[in-house]
Amino acid sequence: MTPLSSFRQWRLFGTMAWLAAFSLAGFPAHAQGVELPVGARQLAERPTALGTYAVPLGPVNGSAGGHLGIGVPTREVEGRILRRSWRLSGDATVLQVLAPLRAQLVEAGFEPLYQCPAQTCGGFDFRFAIEVIPAPDMAVDISNYSFLSAEHPDGRIVTLLVSRSGNATYVQVIEVTPTTAATGTGVVIAPDDTTEGPPPQPALIGEADLITRLTQSGHAVLGDLEFETGAVELGAKPYDSLVALSSFLQDNTEFDILLVGHTDTVGSLDQNIAISERRADAVRRRLLEDSTVDRARIAVAGAGYMAPLTSNQTPAGREANRRVEVVLIPR
Repeated sequence: MTPLSSFRQWRLFGTMAWLAAFSLAGFPAHAQGVELPVGARQLAERPTALGTYAVPLGPVNGSAGGHLGIGVPTREVEGRILRRSWRLSGDATVLQVLAPLRAQLVEAGFEPLYQCPAQTCGGFDFRFAIEVIPAPDMAVDISNYSFLSAEHPDGRIVTLLVSRSGNATYVQVIEVTPTTAATGTGVVIAPDDTTEGPPPQPALIGEADLITRLTQSGHAVLGDLEFETGAVELGAKPYDSLVALSSFLQDNTEFDILLVGHTDTVGSLDQNIAISERRADAVRRRLLEDSTVDRARIAVAGAGYMAPLTSNQTPAGREANRRVEVVLIPR
């Protein structure tokens, strides 16, 4: 029986699972559009004004020729793309979280294109063939996840990826709105930002904003730092983000930090990992220059180009991906 031919049973079971999830996770009784459970903590929000997304349409099988990876059938759609993720604490299972979200999509007029649990999707191969927001904003257990893609008659696309990892459940939602789609009748998870412009940079350089993001999300981009391709040293100008971070560390001795360098895709992975670690170390040295913070409280690491914020196909995208992030570590 194909996934689409069995959709009616899925919908019935989804309604039953929704009732169970309501008592476990506290879903709003009068949700409009798609809403996450009460207590869900948003980790990432990455809008793209105009881009292309390859929608997975089936499981991994050796004969299919998808764009995302060998054996994964896909269809490319173009429009405004919004990528978001959440973390839910508690004991709710993957299906208890996915089922009510799926039911809300159906209620909003979406038709499922493909849906599968981990084993049916293709496990490891499927997870690494589809687009997934990089860790720590999305975590996927390759043996415990479910995926759903759905389409609205007006052309809008939504994909859901839900996984249980450790003691939490992670939810990824990717929405594509074609430029011709009707507005005002879409899926509602949070207000949309339709502003045209360059790739987003979650740069929070004011003291209050930076520290708020750091303490709420556990990590933040030091968005006012500047690195050219291949360069590892900071310029001479003062950086507000480092002033704010130094002040925070001096006032909050119960925390250490990890500085993680990131690069664009120019050059080999090994070369970029080395460059990104040297950039992180340059930030550490600058942070310590005019500070009394113990250097042992500041560690560094390099991720190279393994966790991009956006596409590396444009100069603006490469600039956004050349960054250093700070990760908060309770002592």
